[in-house]
Amino acid sequence: MSSTRSGRRRRTARALWLFPVPALALYLFFFAYPTVQAVQYALTDWDGYSATYHTVGLRNFTELATGDDTFRTAAANNLKLTVTVVLAQTALALMLALWLVRTTRASTLLRAVFFLPTVLSSVSVAFVWRFVYDPDGGLLNAALRAVGLDGAQSVYLGDPDTAVFWLALTQVWFHAGQMMVVFIAGLQAIPPELYEAAELDGAGRLARFRYVTWPLVAPATGIVVAYTTVQSFKALDLVLGLGGNPPGPALDILSTRIYTTFSNNQFGYAAAQSLVFMALIALLTWVQRRATRGATR
Repeated sequence: MSSTRSGRRRRTARALWLFPVPALALYLFFFAYPTVQAVQYALTDWDGYSATYHTVGLRNFTELATGDDTFRTAAANNLKLTVTVVLAQTALALMLALWLVRTTRASTLLRAVFFLPTVLSSVSVAFVWRFVYDPDGGLLNAALRAVGLDGAQSVYLGDPDTAVFWLALTQVWFHAGQMMVVFIAGLQAIPPELYEAAELDGAGRLARFRYVTWPLVAPATGIVVAYTTVQSFKALDLVLGLGGNPPGPALDILSTRIYTTFSNNQFGYAAAQSLVFMALIALLTWVQRRATRGATR
């Protein structure tokens, strides 16, 4: 009997090793293999359709670091966009979550209202906000004229100094409701007894937030910050919808720069840009995780 049980356990143990195989195969085929190919192409001058190409070593990366002003401009725009969106969207989503954390009819309705933009397509959002920002017949300038603030009117996306921040505003409006849901889940997981104990100790509202809410909502904050960062780097369709294809230098970010390079049949150079793009996202995500952990200790 014991030998039979032992044999079943061994067969079960061997069978368990088969469960990760489908996920591992998908990972290798859709991520690992394309990444290896990107590294290979980044060292060449391949144009994307020719049967032959030449190995150029690190020339593509050298050009990115020293000679490509458009890529550096796109990187600077992307960093401005990311910092602005991460700070504004995280703060707004947390405030909305604190306001709507209690489940009532009114809060449920408001959650749906704030979450609604998330279900829209990026192209739809871009065209709506393009109308809002239109300097001639747009909604924003019309509203300013209606209240007598003609001097506050702007060209918005046409201003090279502020265009990326108007893009950031659109991104925050688009995804703040989605991040609000993450924060609500984190807030609802905090035991109510902790707030009761803090209140008995004389802690005010700000003290309860500082010493109870903020440390315990740290996992949700980490998710929001990381996800928001990735969103800011992947805002390709939103930028193309707002700024055209290709967008102007003021709205050009890394994803649109890579897309444009691919469109120009510079596949080797675009592959090098993509690897730098991946490395930058990984670095920023690592820094944010460290900063989030340190801020909530």
